[in-house]
Amino acid sequence: MRLGIADHLGWAVAVVADDEHEVVDRRRIELVEPGVTPAPIHYAGPKSEEVVAHVRASVARATTQAFDALPGPITSISLRLWPLDFPEDLETQLRAPYEARADAVMYRQILADLAHARDWALHCYDAKSVEAQATALLGDAAHDVLHGPRRTLGPPWAKDHRTALAATVLAATRPARRPGASARRTRSTRA
Repeated sequence: MRLGIADHLGWAVAVVADDEHEVVDRRRIELVEPGVTPAPIHYAGPKSEEVVAHVRASVARATTQAFDALPGPITSISLRLWPLDFPEDLETQLRAPYEARADAVMYRQILADLAHARDWALHCYDAKSVEAQATALLGDAAHDVLHGPRRTLGPPWAKDHRTALAATVLAATRPARRPGASARRTRSTRA
């Protein structure tokens, strides 16, 4: 089964689909523990390195718990693409234009690292075009695959759900790639 993630700041929509693109599970998952700021870089202040380290650890724990609750076995994860050249050092991330996206990139990098630890193939997608790409691949079945779960599963089934499912469709058509020594280095693997 494949996992598609449509992430937001501190939470995400997760869709698990089988080889026939049937939705096995869909849910909102928390990506950070309660009471922990979801945007440590955006709201960085004194001791920002310590705060970011604390939040990163919280994200790893919360996401691990969320992944453990998903049905399996999962073989791949699809995440929104982030820039290959995004700076890794906090000092640069705190400056424009990086500051506005640094927290979102942090989440995706942690999710990629956790996927690597589980030996899941990593695919990245462009959120603006993933649904159109999946529609082109699915042809006449596209509407039933991408919109049918609302009818069969009931609400919620919104754009985030379609995006996550579409990402799993693209992942199914690409050769599986296992993340290498560092999941961060494989983030350009597009699904």
